[in-house]
Amino acid sequence: MINEITILPGLDKRGLREKFDQITLAAGETISIVGPTGSGKTAFITDIELLAQGDTSTKRRLLVNGQVPSDDVRSNPSLKPIAMITQNTKCFADVSTEEFLGIHARARGIHDDMVVYETIDLANKFTGEKIEKDSRVTVLSGGQTRSLLVADAMLIGAAPVILLDEIENAGIFKREVVRMIQDTGKIVVFVTHDPVIALLTQKRIIMENGAVKRIIHRSDLEVKAAHNLLELDDRVDIIREKLRAGKMITKELIAVNFA
Repeated sequence: MINEITILPGLDKRGLREKFDQITLAAGETISIVGPTGSGKTAFITDIELLAQGDTSTKRRLLVNGQVPSDDVRSNPSLKPIAMITQNTKCFADVSTEEFLGIHARARGIHDDMVVYETIDLANKFTGEKIEKDSRVTVLSGGQTRSLLVADAMLIGAAPVILLDEIENAGIFKREVVRMIQDTGKIVVFVTHDPVIALLTQKRIIMENGAVKRIIHRSDLEVKAAHNLLELDDRVDIIREKLRAGKMITKELIAVNFA
């Protein structure tokens, strides 16, 4: 059981020590990692995924529940408590979705086939492109693949820590992912350029020049801003899905108030 992960400072791109004592990520907390391209966002979550012990380019070290993680936990995929889903994550086994999830479930000691179908149902809440149980995983679109892997991490992998790298670029319903994942009690970290995701998370870690620059806790005013952005985002989603379906945009676009 993971109650918290502690990140100890490393070095920025100039080799200077980061200016924080430690960062604690607690169970049930949602965190976004934001900053310009090349600021070190992906390196930050990669350190978490690797449970780094000063052996990465950043020299950061991580503690799990205040302790140094064992080599087995760091290196054995069946023991690792972290699921990381990136923009480039792909499925290479040429099997059906049902078979793919079944293999993972059995590897995790789960023998109830219902979890496979529940995972497919959950994945379909995250994508506008329906995933069938007999769909070959090698031909799923990027959005379908990421949706399936997020659902898999939530239900089958049961990873207490989920790292999501720029899911807004994956063609999935990011609001649904954030909404459903917030109630799981997991540590969930988003690398994002999306203001909606950033404002929906409880904490933002700002990156610059390969280092943590600032940590911001969401304010009440930002909660209100997030709701306003969500209204606009809902309209954008409607327009996006109509465009995908080959329809003309008329009333929805005119009704948007950009003021």
